[in-house]
Amino acid sequence: MSEPQKRSWPLSQRSDEKDAELDVMTEIAALYYADDVTQEELSQRFGMSRAKIGRLLKRAREEGIVEIRVRPHPGVAGEIEKEFVRRFGLDRLIVAVDHRHQETQRQALASLVAAHLNRLLRDGMIIAVGMGRNVGAVADGLVSPAAQRAVTFVSAIGGSLRAGEIMNPDHIGRRLAARFGGESETLYAPALVESPAARATLMQNDTVRQTLDRARRADIALIGVGDLSEDSNMVRMGWFTPQEVTEARLSGTIGDMMGYDFFDIQGQPSSQPLQGRIMGLTTPELRRIPNVIAIASESTKAAGILGALRTGVINTLATTLSNAHTVLSLDDATRQRRDLPAPAAIESGPNAA
Repeated sequence: MSEPQKRSWPLSQRSDEKDAELDVMTEIAALYYADDVTQEELSQRFGMSRAKIGRLLKRAREEGIVEIRVRPHPGVAGEIEKEFVRRFGLDRLIVAVDHRHQETQRQALASLVAAHLNRLLRDGMIIAVGMGRNVGAVADGLVSPAAQRAVTFVSAIGGSLRAGEIMNPDHIGRRLAARFGGESETLYAPALVESPAARATLMQNDTVRQTLDRARRADIALIGVGDLSEDSNMVRMGWFTPQEVTEARLSGTIGDMMGYDFFDIQGQPSSQPLQGRIMGLTTPELRRIPNVIAIASESTKAAGILGALRTGVINTLATTLSNAHTVLSLDDATRQRRDLPAPAAIESGPNAA
């Protein structure tokens, strides 16, 4: 490397000091992360203290100039994936390393799912889109530009005013179409109606029926797994009160798929007040879709993930490394002897990663 030269940046001479600072920050970040220039060398080259160089590198991450992606070692991920395939009949397991902050965790997992989806999509495909924060994050998770395809993203459940743009399937579908190409199709119906009779009536509507028929013919479905907590989508949207969630858990309900299809730890259906009132695909209809990708980034969802896997609906699971290990442990603890063979040992704990 040539001798570093001291360099000054008279920001006051620039018409836009903020742009100048961003230019410097970007150059410093590129030298540090891409060219392995040390902070000491950067300090000499730019005439700044090492402390200031460190602050600029931190800001570069916060501003999104630098994106650090950490993945599990392929050997570790591969062994865990084999075990999930053996136990639950999965086609694919996508695992992300664990992060302290939940939003960082969600984005890290979403980027892996987005990259996987980018590899799967082909012209003419239909993708059924569920609701929720994890599904929504996939639309913004692709790091590199995607090749544009002629695909269709179809809402697999109606909308809710309280869900907002982040969680509503129609907004998610539009963002996915903008990122991957193709078009989106909205299910013009509320997600929740007042009674099974109202649902039956709406199902006769030509627009509703045609959209759901297209969703049923999907090649891929993107859905979330719920943990039935007081912070769940259903509580935030006003479908359930925290007390009703607590009562549901006490009755054996462990989680949900698509935000409303409830099940217990063995994957058996759990009767809830929403039954028959949701405008969306049902569990049997999801089961007929060739590749159902279920996404769960939260550390509270291990039990819900296990119940969802035992429904037999999921083909591809995307979750965290710690969730994957916890699911295997829970499976060992709750396995019904008559149903499944004894599990193979798999390394876990601090040395597993």
